[in-house]
Amino acid sequence: MPHDHRLKDPYTELRLFRNRMLVAIAGVIVLLGVLVARFYNLQIVNYEDYRTQSDENRIQVRPVAPTRGLIYDRNGILLADNRASYNLSIVRERVRDLDATLELIGHLIHLEDSDVAKFRKRMKRRRPFEPVPLRFRLSEDEIAHISVNQFRMPGVSVEAELVRYYPLGELFAHSVGYVGRISERDLNNFTQEDVRRYRGTRSIGKVGLERSYEQRLLGEVGYENVEINARGRVLRVLDREDPKPGVGLTLHLDARLQQVASAALGDRRGAVVAIDVNTGGVLAFVSKPSFDPNLFVTGISFVDYRTLSDSLDVPLFNRVVQGQYPPGSTLKPVMGLGALEAGIISRETKIKDPGFYKLPNDPRIYRDHIRWGHGDKVDLVQAMAQSCDVFFWDMAHRWDIDDMHTIASHFGLGAKTGIDLPTERAGLFPSRHWKRNARGVPWFPGDSLNAVLGQGFVLATPLQLAVMTATIANRGTHYRPQMVKTINGTVQPPERLHNLEAHPNHWDLVFEGMEAVVNRSDGTGKRAGEGLDFRVAGKSGTAQVVGIAQGAQYDSEALLERHRDHALFVAFAPVDKPRIAVAILVENGEAGGKVAAPVAQMLFAEWMSRPYPPVETARDTGLTGRAGNG
Repeated sequence: MPHDHRLKDPYTELRLFRNRMLVAIAGVIVLLGVLVARFYNLQIVNYEDYRTQSDENRIQVRPVAPTRGLIYDRNGILLADNRASYNLSIVRERVRDLDATLELIGHLIHLEDSDVAKFRKRMKRRRPFEPVPLRFRLSEDEIAHISVNQFRMPGVSVEAELVRYYPLGELFAHSVGYVGRISERDLNNFTQEDVRRYRGTRSIGKVGLERSYEQRLLGEVGYENVEINARGRVLRVLDREDPKPGVGLTLHLDARLQQVASAALGDRRGAVVAIDVNTGGVLAFVSKPSFDPNLFVTGISFVDYRTLSDSLDVPLFNRVVQGQYPPGSTLKPVMGLGALEAGIISRETKIKDPGFYKLPNDPRIYRDHIRWGHGDKVDLVQAMAQSCDVFFWDMAHRWDIDDMHTIASHFGLGAKTGIDLPTERAGLFPSRHWKRNARGVPWFPGDSLNAVLGQGFVLATPLQLAVMTATIANRGTHYRPQMVKTINGTVQPPERLHNLEAHPNHWDLVFEGMEAVVNRSDGTGKRAGEGLDFRVAGKSGTAQVVGIAQGAQYDSEALLERHRDHALFVAFAPVDKPRIAVAILVENGEAGGKVAAPVAQMLFAEWMSRPYPPVETARDTGLTGRAGNG
């Protein structure tokens, strides 16, 4: 059988090997070129981009919230403080399974459904890698539970921050106000500058001075570059730009006088305002019932808010600047001065008071609170001391309503006072023009009889009544009421809005009448001066809440408590050199002289026990006015 014998061809094998080797080398060179090109792209072309991405994983720029400015009373008592609070926060980008993490946290500490719901809402408006708070104000035990189990929860951390705290609680809730969490509504109203300033800050002033002076109290945000590990924990701070703290405020308010006013008002609904006659500084500002502002700082619970909002006593309502009440007979000193200036009455004017008054050609009978009258020769002083309505009705019938409106406006009635607080209401003192536009009917003589007694269409806030009384005490110098005395140590000078020129004898007569209210044995406000060793001038008032039938007598027992008359009292002291003016309103208190006047007495006793401070120089706006045509 034949065999196929082939000889080995080394040249062919060498050529084949060489070709294969060249192909292999070419392949290696191509791959190496691709690798080098990729390295070049990574290390040269896109170096800065990848370095930045790497640094973002390792280094974060975090905003540093500024310390909110503190608020003090005039004597340095702290009214709004900042206290450390420990919050549980989550960085979403570092959490693998958010639902599982939330479930685990719920086993470690107590979580309300509302906490989780609010957390998910905050997640929608966060920035990348921003810690989002889940729970505020952790206890020491809760912090310990989280810390021990933190290795199981990457992206979860306990963070310390300063939160607002109000040491005196409800005592200053309506004046200092409170801060609360930034809401969707707040965010929608933010400008780009606001977005920058509020980075790192979760709170904003909601009401009171916290809202009015928000831009001053807030401060300027700072920044820091921090190095973090894979779990998001901060390893070290690489660079830092410190924030600028907010400015501090010192108020005219006096904490001790505020406590006295609140205690004097007791559990009754109402308001108390005290003003420094010589500066316009607000010394006491009480609206009752009140509430604890600390409930709102980190977000009030649904149950707590419903308790406050559903209460018939409306504790969230600021009666001092938002409550509009008929001022009643507290307007008589102003109306008396205006009539004197207009020549409607004089010191010698006397009327006969049978206990009622009738307008010509009008069948209605207007009855005085004393049905048998005040006598045959009632002058202005007696009419104010005994609150004789008939004297003022007769005066109003002979006086033009527009002149009454003019004198009222000079004392701040019917317009906002301009106090440095938000949500102030303007009240109302009517005129012919107002009634025609608002009601579509002309002015009637009976409307004047109501207006001169602070009834009918007339409405005023307790703050307006206090400003009115301070203007009387100043013999026409009208100051803008101010809450803040100094900003970061810089004194805010008093602001004189205008000066009402009136004859000195007319001022003397009004002072005499107001002093008779307190010092005469038959004065309606004599309880305001009991036990005091200085002279007090005042005027009581009773304002109807519901109307009664023509000729019917007021029966307190037949009315529901909330339908009874409001009790009012305004006063200033001492008469010879006034220092303080007050206005007191007791809702449904009925008798101003019996219920509201003792509150004024307690305020005067407290304030006049203090040494007399120097008077700051007033800043005049250049506005002047004159009432009447006398």
